[in-house]
Amino acid sequence: MDGRHDVVIDTSTLINFLAVDRVDLLRDNPRYHFVVTEHAREEVTDHYGPQLDRLREALADGALEESGVHEIGELERFAKLAATKQLGPGECASIAAAVGRGCVLAIDDKVAAKRARQASKTLIIVDTQQIVVELIQDGMLDVATADAIKDTWERECRFKLKIASFSQLVAE
Repeated sequence: MDGRHDVVIDTSTLINFLAVDRVDLLRDNPRYHFVVTEHAREEVTDHYGPQLDRLREALADGALEESGVHEIGELERFAKLAATKQLGPGECASIAAAVGRGCVLAIDDKVAAKRARQASKTLIIVDTQQIVVELIQDGMLDVATADAIKDTWERECRFKLKIASFSQLVAE
């Protein structure tokens, strides 16, 4: 292993990087190795056609790893989360896999993040904003590029952060 933490990435976070064609920021991330559950991949397949080719390419070239939810504990947690009918299958699978494997969870949906915290008090959760801040801190992105990505998310993806600029969150 290369010292990076395994992160199960939910559709909500994954789509943000696929939409701006920046899977490289996930692939080359110095802190994290990203794993996509089959259920999250299926959500992209079913609901995000324009990003599907990018996801297929990322999985084929190893930028992202795909993994199923097969272990009994993960399946039980998945079923318990799904039974509430508050979360989609991608969120349920991502939470179940992250908790079951002791991985970090990357998720932007606030309701799903709250349910994940209820499922495990020790679960570490990151979101798109935190991933970008860490990429800036690690020298993989500059603030101007991060802000341009943020602006594209707001304009084209209906994903809005509560900051005007990433400069508010990092010391340059």
